[in-house]
Parts: sequence; C-alpha cells; structure tokens
Amino acid sequence: MKKRMNGYLLAGLILTGILVGLTLLGIFWTPWSPTAQSTDRFLPPSLNHLFGTDKLGRDIFSRVLRGSGTTLAVALQTIVIGGCLGTLVGAVTGYFGGIADEVLMRLNDVLTAFPSILLALLVISLLGPENRNNLVVALGLVFIPGFARVTRTAFASLRDVNYITSARLMGASNKRILLLHMLPNTTRVLLPALTIGFNNAVLAEASMSFLRITPLETSLGYMLSEAQGMFSAAPWYALGTGLTIAALVFGVGLIGEGLQRLGKEAA
Repeated sequence: MKKRMNGYLLAGLILTGILVGLTLLGIFWTPWSPTAQSTDRFLPPSLNHLFGTDKLGRDIFSRVLRGSGTTLAVALQTIVIGGCLGTLVGAVTGYFGGIADEVLMRLNDVLTAFPSILLALLVISLLGPENRNNLVVALGLVFIPGFARVTRTAFASLRDVNYITSARLMGASNKRILLLHMLPNTTRVLLPALTIGFNNAVLAEASMSFLRITPLETSLGYMLSEAQGMFSAAPWYALGTGLTIAALVFGVGLIGEGLQRLGKEAA
C-alpha cells in the first residue's frame, strides 16, 4: 500500500513538474511569438509547429505555453485568497466555537447557498471585468466557504485532545496553540484540500475565460473558446489546449490522491 501511495504522489509530481517547467519556460521563451500573425494558417501539428497554427497563423504551442502561465497565476492567487481566508475562518470557528462559530458559519452557509459561478459573476459585475485582479478576488471569495468547512472540522476535532488541553493549562496563548500546536497537525487534511481547490480554481478560471467574462486573451480558457469557432478547420487547437488543461488537473489530482493516502497511512 505504501508503495502504491508513493506512486500516486510521484506520478503527480512528475507530470505537474513537467507542465509547470514548460509554463515557466514560456514566460521567458517560446518557439514563436504567441501573438505574431502569418500566412501559415491552419497548419496541422508538425515538428515546426507542435500544436499547429490557428486562423491567424499563430503558433498554438507558443500560445499554450504563454496561456498556461496566465491560468496558473490566476489559480494560485485564487487559492492564496480563498485558502488563507477560509483557513482563518475555519480555525477561529473550530477552536473557539460559541458566537464566533454561529456568526461566521452562518455567513459561510449564505455564500455556499449561491452556485459558485453565479457568485463569481455577481462579484465581477460589482467590481467590473476590466482586469485580472477582479477575477482573482471574485474566485477567491467563492473558495472561502469550502476551505472554511474543512478547516473548521479539523480544528474542532483537535480542540479537546490531551496535548491541546495541556498547552492551554500551561498558559499557552490561543495564537500559539492555533499556529504551533493545531495547524501543523491539520496539514494531512488541508494539503489534499488545497490540491482539490487548485484544480477547481483552474477549471473556474478556464470557464470564466471561455465565457469571455474577463479579457484574459492569453489564458487557456480563452484559447479554448477561440478553438470552438474553428474546430472543423483546426481541431488540433482545441485538442492541444484542452489536453493541457486536462493534464494539469490530472497531475495535481494525483498529488492530492497521494497526499490523502499518505495521511490515512499516518493516521
């Protein structure tokens, strides 16, 4: 069992590492300019153009490399906002309980009652779709309830264990107990939740860009939307872009599965 669990984690790290490495490479170098147009339109995949070209003669592989950077950046920023705020809310409600638990979790339930995409659209309509930061804030708010529920459960289960009670009796502050005693012991729950949240953030960004809610023309979702209109002439556009999204989600999903299995083994 241990060998199989390590296999999930190893496979996920390798696949995700390759994709992240190519994405970082695309920030500094691409085989062709992602925006340069030419007369070589609708060329099929070849050694010269790995993913072919689109209706404007742009190299699709170069655009995927650049678009992956945008998608990854939005997903990471979304998880930072949603993960940090959600973990804070969950830690406070799970540890203190009482009025804080009732108020914050009822607010959390209100956010959960809205469909995630609808809530994101509502926030974007209030902030305006003009830039990427508004999309990050909108998606970050959408992910707060999920992280809050997971964290609340984890902290509540540790609140009355012996070593926490001992630390409290020895005069340890609540801040010290939360950060040094409880948070490290919830990582086996939080880390898999982060991988799931990251995958959901990637898909959410791709969905919003696919619908062209925000002007992220270099994101994978936007390119997939472009590919929809030329599927009959250049099916490789949708295939290359879609497989990149699928491979990224699959790789991070393998990491999450491996972490979950390791956590169960440690427990």
